[in-house]
Amino acid sequence: MIVREYSENDWSRLCEIHDLARLDELRGASLEDAFIPLEIAAQNEDLFDYHLLVAEDNDQVVGFIAHDDEEIAWLYVDPTAYRRGVGKALVNAVIGSPARTFSIEVLKGNITALNFYQSVGFIETGIASGRMPGNEKFHVTVHTLDNAKAT
Repeated sequence: MIVREYSENDWSRLCEIHDLARLDELRGASLEDAFIPLEIAAQNEDLFDYHLLVAEDNDQVVGFIAHDDEEIAWLYVDPTAYRRGVGKALVNAVIGSPARTFSIEVLKGNITALNFYQSVGFIETGIASGRMPGNEKFHVTVHTLDNAKAT
């Protein structure tokens, strides 16, 4: 598996991955009705304002991550590639060595994602509530997490 910069040729694959994995994420939080496909969500949530990387396995994109200097804003893995190290490879590519500090928010009820982030060194720092970014008609509660900064 390789992690590389996003290219425009990856767009249709990102849409497929997001739309399948986002439904899994929302199901865990009982928010299926909040689903918006990536074609719309990318604009609503400023996806391309972030640095975007993709994970590729056997010449196929299997996941992507978007971040800025402080936050991992998007991380989605093709459901057929769950538990194969794709998410970990993407997070490690962003955090780097020595580790930089990043925050992330995980929807309450998405225990799989919460456990994943904790397994790669993130620590829960609180709970927050508010409107869902990109789909503000939905109220959400999220776990806020930060990764432990290397010393």
